[in-house]
Amino acid sequence: MGKNIYLDYAAATYIEPAVLKKMKPYMEEFYGNASSLHSLGRISRDAIEKARRETAGILGVLPEEIIFTGSGTESANSAIFGIARANKKYGNHIIISKIEHKAVLESAKALEKEGFKITYLNVDKNGIVKLDEFKKALNKKTILVSIMYANNEIGTIQPIKEISKIINIYKNKLKTQSSKLKTNEAPLAFHCDACQAAGALPLDVKKLGVDALTLNGSKIYGPKGVGCLYLKKGVKIEPTIIGGGQENNLRAGTENPALIIGFAEALKLAEKMRIKESRRLTGLRDYFIKNILKSIKGCQLNGDVQKRLPNNINLLFSGVEGEALVLRLDLHGIYTSTGSACTSSDFTASHVLSALGIKKELIHGSLRLTLGRKTVKKDLDYVLKILIREVGDLRKMSAVR
Repeated sequence: MGKNIYLDYAAATYIEPAVLKKMKPYMEEFYGNASSLHSLGRISRDAIEKARRETAGILGVLPEEIIFTGSGTESANSAIFGIARANKKYGNHIIISKIEHKAVLESAKALEKEGFKITYLNVDKNGIVKLDEFKKALNKKTILVSIMYANNEIGTIQPIKEISKIINIYKNKLKTQSSKLKTNEAPLAFHCDACQAAGALPLDVKKLGVDALTLNGSKIYGPKGVGCLYLKKGVKIEPTIIGGGQENNLRAGTENPALIIGFAEALKLAEKMRIKESRRLTGLRDYFIKNILKSIKGCQLNGDVQKRLPNNINLLFSGVEGEALVLRLDLHGIYTSTGSACTSSDFTASHVLSALGIKKELIHGSLRLTLGRKTVKKDLDYVLKILIREVGDLRKMSAVR
């Protein structure tokens, strides 16, 4: 008792003191509307544009290709709805994977009701998109592909560069055919949800080969309520929030300088610490996985062993309800989850684990632990000890064997 071990960093992170320090003046002193002509408004505008340049520099893009939003979900919604609707006259086919975050998955389902055709790609048992299936799914009506960089539940890292190469080969083929037939080539954009990848994986969008990419502040030790959408110059998109014309007419609403500045500062720090911190977390992750699998029978790791985020540990315990285990651990001051925090109140089986082919009755025994900057080895040793005890007690009480 008295412990405070946070292992839910994939759901939300605390704000780094350096980030909060940068934000404070724009909450207390420089509170002007960035659209106002007076000096306080200009101070806010200058701060936002500086944050835009800093964010663009990390992604290796032009400042005008960065759109600040209210969250990662809003960024994903803007990309999926905006690109699809703006390019419907060219085609109505969209490709996503079955393990996308619900910000993408539910957007695609909503577009089906508007007449769009969605291909939901299967993944292998480790959660990696099947590239052969992807190649076959591409067709002349495909206008959008959306594949996440790294999964929020199981941490699996997708082969984004390989997917981009396949798209480019296909687009070149279409271009040749269009030239021969003297027709216009249909646009095809590649969107990537990188909310979980920031701070762990490289974000150079040119090397990744994506046309749109989403990030948010709450996963990178920045503030909640802010995100960004990178949109490659020339990609057609319709705004999903209409009003005063802020963010280059793509995201209306009064900008929040404090949140935007906090986001940019958090992203800078995350990128600066990325390599060193990823190595540290990978060591802690592998140490815990090795010991938990050795200590508890009927326990398995979900997701790819190697191609996973440095901080992600997703486990399945047979004969145990994951929700009960989360609550038991909470009593010991250990904070975990069963999967995505965005669906923690939804007791249906995880769509991610279902896509891996895991039986529904076993999925409910899943537990996600995600490590972060305050995670240390002695805390993981304590968690291991408590987990062994609590899993044993829950199995004794469970009717499931």
